[in-house]
Amino acid sequence: MNGSTLVAVAMATAKELPDATHELPFGPDTDVFKVVGRIFLLASELKGEPIITLKCDPADSEELRREFSTIIPGYHVNKRLWITVASSPDITRELVQELVVDSYLLTVERLPRSRRPVLPDDLRR
Repeated sequence: MNGSTLVAVAMATAKELPDATHELPFGPDTDVFKVVGRIFLLASELKGEPIITLKCDPADSEELRREFSTIIPGYHVNKRLWITVASSPDITRELVQELVVDSYLLTVERLPRSRRPVLPDDLRR
């Protein structure tokens, strides 16, 4: 998957999630997706290449970094709780969609129960 497609798939997936908002708080070069005010996806560039940065379970993060050379610890964020994904032929649409949804769900799980969006059955863990 090329970089433009990577970002487009991630952003399209994020836009479909309940109560997700799209903002540009860091300027026009970084798309930020939040749920109830908490970031779960950043889309930007690293060394001129499109990337996405998302929350990830630390154990899953280690496994993903071993499996994919273009998945690295989060760029400009907590390296234990975030990953950054760059384009690669090994990165599939399904993987990107799964990573975005997982990041969203990790963020929702950390919200106070009273502020969590109502999730459709297919998103509940």
